Amino acid sequence: MPDFRVHCLPAVSDPREITLTQEESHHLVAVNRAAPGATVVAFDGRGSEWICDLADADKRAARLKVRFAQKAKPMPWSITLGQALPLGGAMDSIVRKATEIGVSLIVPLESERTQVRLDADRSDRKIEKWQTAALEAAKQCGNPWLPEIGPVTAASAFMESARGFDLKLIASLQPGAKALKLVLAQFRASQGREPRKVLWLIGPEGDFTPAEMGVSRTAGFEPITLGPLVLRCETAAVYALSVLSYELSG
Repeated sequence: MPDFRVHCLPAVSDPREITLTQEESHHLVAVNRAAPGATVVAFDGRGSEWICDLADADKRAARLKVRFAQKAKPMPWSITLGQALPLGGAMDSIVRKATEIGVSLIVPLESERTQVRLDADRSDRKIEKWQTAALEAAKQCGNPWLPEIGPVTAASAFMESARGFDLKLIASLQPGAKALKLVLAQFRASQGREPRKVLWLIGPEGDFTPAEMGVSRTAGFEPITLGPLVLRCETAAVYALSVLSYELSG
């Protein structure tokens, strides 16, 4: 059986004991049925992990005794996903899969064709829900790094303000979109290294509008083809992130 994983934010950097929140305690003891003496890996989502024994199986305030600490190495690359808001619960799935792949930042976007419009209160609640989805995925897959979930942002404004990336990519169904391998090869040839910070934009149902694609070109985005078939936006996100992370890890 794999070790149990819990999220925590200890008050000190080198704790000898960790008391979990009520939510994490309930999930560990009541849901996962961890018993005293079980090995528990606590992580803070920032690369720090503590290998612990469950000392007190309290459903409201479980207590862990730390055996030793370890620091995970960050990925050699950083991927930001700018995802136009899809319908239904697809964003939850996208956040989970992006966390499993190792994305650093997820920015939800409202584009001209986005059918989901969020006011401030709904936006805040959605972000909390997506943060929970990311945490659950990180526990499941063993990712010690939690992605940041950015605020809901207008797509064109985000394109225009995107700075500090080695590559800015946008999935495109338009003629002239390039293959990812070609764009990466061109970067390596010109820079003599792998890109370290990459931004991927994925559109909504119906894709970005021609006007938004024009904004992206002006802002320096490379239109990238995801193949000859029209993919659902959640499929496009997982496909795009997977092939990119594979290429960067090679």
